[in-house]
Amino acid sequence: MKYGLIGAKLGHSFSREIHAKIADYPYELAEMDEAALDAFFRAKDFCGVNVTIPYKQTVMRYLDETEEAAARIGAVNTVVNRGGQLYGYNTDYSGAAAMLCHAGLELAGKRVLILGSGGTSKTMCAVARDLGAAEVLTVSRRAGEGTVSYDEAVTRYRDARIIINTTPVGMFPNSDACPIDIDAFDRLEGVADAVYNPLSTVLVRRAKARGLLACGGLYMLAAQAVYASALFLGTPVKDGVTDEVYRAVRREKQNIVLVGMPSSGKSSVGAQLAQKAGRPFADSDEEIVRRSEKSIPEIFAEQGEAGFRALERQVISDLSKQQGMVLATGGGAILNRDNVFDLKANGRLFFLDRPPEKLLSTPDRPLAANRQALEKLYRERKDKYTAAADVRIPGEGTVTEVADLVWEAFCS
Repeated sequence: MKYGLIGAKLGHSFSREIHAKIADYPYELAEMDEAALDAFFRAKDFCGVNVTIPYKQTVMRYLDETEEAAARIGAVNTVVNRGGQLYGYNTDYSGAAAMLCHAGLELAGKRVLILGSGGTSKTMCAVARDLGAAEVLTVSRRAGEGTVSYDEAVTRYRDARIIINTTPVGMFPNSDACPIDIDAFDRLEGVADAVYNPLSTVLVRRAKARGLLACGGLYMLAAQAVYASALFLGTPVKDGVTDEVYRAVRREKQNIVLVGMPSSGKSSVGAQLAQKAGRPFADSDEEIVRRSEKSIPEIFAEQGEAGFRALERQVISDLSKQQGMVLATGGGAILNRDNVFDLKANGRLFFLDRPPEKLLSTPDRPLAANRQALEKLYRERKDKYTAAADVRIPGEGTVTEVADLVWEAFCS
């Protein structure tokens, strides 16, 4: 390995894609246990590496020199080999500060809770203090010197204004988890999560649902990678690179999710969008049919609407965990708030608003089998589609015209 990332588990990592957008060098992902880690750093057969969970503190024992900031924090995430001498840095510090600034989170004069006690937690604590937080509390599973328990956090410190998660709770593939119940904090102003896969964790989505400022960890990841790359190559950090990399990676990873009435063109537009963008395409109704081995009218006839919605719920939960795809949803998918919540983990939702007079009633759509039923559905659901979606797309044009409008909005 010349350049790369080392850690215990790296299936969630975006680092290879990010470094490929920053500079032209080979960047590998290498999962290691502690025995392999020891052999790797003693061999010193690399130019520069990033370090992630759980080795940001362990790696410090192998270094010949550690920058002052990383030594103060007690964690290193970037190691550069210069002529056999290993130098340790903490580019997470700059990445975390950049993320909080990008999200508009103000910490000065406020009580801040940092969830977790590992290397990223130590970095976040240093950033929070340097940004002027009035009090910074580390929250861990067990209370101890310098830490409070989660129970203490929700009882004694419910007036906290900012919560920052540095644990892996909520990270893919266990992306349904949430490290803390933010409803216990009635004065909360904002949330940041170092987890970047999914793009928006349960913690972040719950905060946004409350109208709070909230961000996931992708901007931090992009920023720290830009700083690490500069150290690898011995070059200065270029202005604007972090924003460019962040937007590019987010666009690649984010799903395009189409919602709207039956016969509004979601499947046709979605298939054309997928071809245009070179993305995989999925249709939640088709997936339900594939899994159940029954047509949708058959499912309604045998199990009723409740049975169909239960199948739809599981399919959308599963599809929402994927990234970089185009997804067409069934007409009633947004009626379940849990579906909308899940779709927004990795997706941006587009409402294809085709006028009711241009919608087609067909017998294979149990709730829209005739014109009267279709128009009634439109009146009942339009506000729900609008509320669920991030963007409304006029749907009266051709498939190509509507697909172009969605792609333009997605890329803007």
